[in-house]
Amino acid sequence: MTGGSPSPVSVRFAPGAVSRQSKARAAVSALACALALGGALSACSPTFDWRTIMNNDNGYTVDLPAKPGNDQRAVQIYGKPMQMAMQTAEAGDAVFAVGTVMLPDDSEATQRAALDFLRTGLARNVGAAPEARAVQIPLAAGGQVLGLEMKLSGEAGSQHEARTVYARLVAHGRHVYQAAIISPKPMQQEQVDQFFSSFQLY
Repeated sequence: MTGGSPSPVSVRFAPGAVSRQSKARAAVSALACALALGGALSACSPTFDWRTIMNNDNGYTVDLPAKPGNDQRAVQIYGKPMQMAMQTAEAGDAVFAVGTVMLPDDSEATQRAALDFLRTGLARNVGAAPEARAVQIPLAAGGQVLGLEMKLSGEAGSQHEARTVYARLVAHGRHVYQAAIISPKPMQQEQVDQFFSSFQLY
């Protein structure tokens, strides 16, 4: 599911504490629509208030630990204009996010380019190798589609803050999805499993 070596992704990390809405906007812009890892994460005890979110516009359902914020903007992936929508929710010092790239077509080459862009962008933000393993992503109507799973650890931003990233990437029709958790430390596996096991495509 991977292609040739992609061009570098420029990333800027925002310092300081920000509101959930500002953090969601920073998440889209700062990561060149891969996913922002650099917004400061609040240091408080996590509270997981799980609720199922059905995103009919972008074709997925997922459990999030808080009421999500939404954002959307135009992006450039290897010179091609595309749209990316993002839903983000915070629980303590972790950010849970689902990003959806709307592709101009559903060709394998276009899907692969978007997947490579997101995969390498995530890895570059924490200074890690873009390693991924194959994983099956369930379809709500039954069946599965092949995707990628990543777990990355490293340092992000000018302050070299520790980040652990859990992510699943998958292409389905004219959409490429990135479901991710960003935390300053490893998460409890129960919370990781809750998020990813609930992520299904229409």
